[in-house]
Amino acid sequence: MMMMLLQGSECRTVMAMLVFDLISAVMTALVKKALQQGLNRLVLITLRQLVATLFLAPIAFFKERNTRPKLTSEILVYLFFSALLGAGLSQYTFFYGLQYTTATYAITFANLSPVLTFLIAIALKVESLNMKSKAGGAKILGTLTSMAGLLVLSLYKGVALTNRSAMEASGAGGEKKKQWTLGTVVLLGNCLCFSLWLLLQTKLTKKYPAIYSSTAIMFFISTLQGGALTLATGRLTASAWAWAVTTKLEILTILYSGVMASGVGYLIMTWCVGKRGPVFTAAFIPVIQIMVAFIDFFVLHEQLHLGSVVGSVLMILGLYLLLWGKKRDAAAASSSVVVVCCPKQLEEAAAPVVVKL
Repeated sequence: MMMMLLQGSECRTVMAMLVFDLISAVMTALVKKALQQGLNRLVLITLRQLVATLFLAPIAFFKERNTRPKLTSEILVYLFFSALLGAGLSQYTFFYGLQYTTATYAITFANLSPVLTFLIAIALKVESLNMKSKAGGAKILGTLTSMAGLLVLSLYKGVALTNRSAMEASGAGGEKKKQWTLGTVVLLGNCLCFSLWLLLQTKLTKKYPAIYSSTAIMFFISTLQGGALTLATGRLTASAWAWAVTTKLEILTILYSGVMASGVGYLIMTWCVGKRGPVFTAAFIPVIQIMVAFIDFFVLHEQLHLGSVVGSVLMILGLYLLLWGKKRDAAAASSSVVVVCCPKQLEEAAAPVVVKL
């Protein structure tokens, strides 16, 4: 009976992560289409965060009204930079890179975030690395494999595996190559921002454990940041119509990304992390890429290149090697023992008492 309940719980978390992946994939496709039709990136981010704030604020208020700690000036500083890195710069760089590349190519860089986070954590001595252990070797090999995939993805485009005639008819000029290179650099910046945000969130969660409230406040601060930056941009100030969201696609993109991607998606992710841990949730990142690839090909009619396929395979392989190493470390830590010796037992030459942590 217990085994059946465990399998049912595992099945629910798997299904929840697949729903989260589908939400993320659809959002990526919607944003790509909306940006192509002229929706401004800053306006999209500002309105998306506003919708997410309105969605999460009531949930946070009622769910954590009795457990919410006091909001200090130190926590507000953490939330400000959390909003800047995670909600502002992270989204802007992703949307910028998405506009100048393809949805499949842009989402591929999500596989690099756990690897980059691991490298930054090692540099900051937040995480240790034992190169002599199997887990340490897997982490190193996974990191090198992911970096090799990144190089292939960035430097080698290769032949088009789909829609080749359309590619030859349109012709890829020098301007398009420059845009693709710029998009790649910006997507790397997106990975850096997201990785720094993950490390910042680790500290913020310990200092302010009210997760729903902190996320709602983060979205609200990001709304103010995005609005201020949008108004500070000269061309948008002169053109008030840039704020006008008129088409059905723009309205759908903003509402969907705010409610489903930022709101429902966050709740699903938080629930799954609580049930199965961060390694389990990170393992589902490549599934988003597969879903986006299908949408990219059948809906957006984008081209799929050999370099993207080879680079993606290497990055996914590297991600799973890294996750396997982290799982082995976590398993070793949980099975560690502490030997507690009682004086009376020592006098009687009795065996030590072993207490599992």
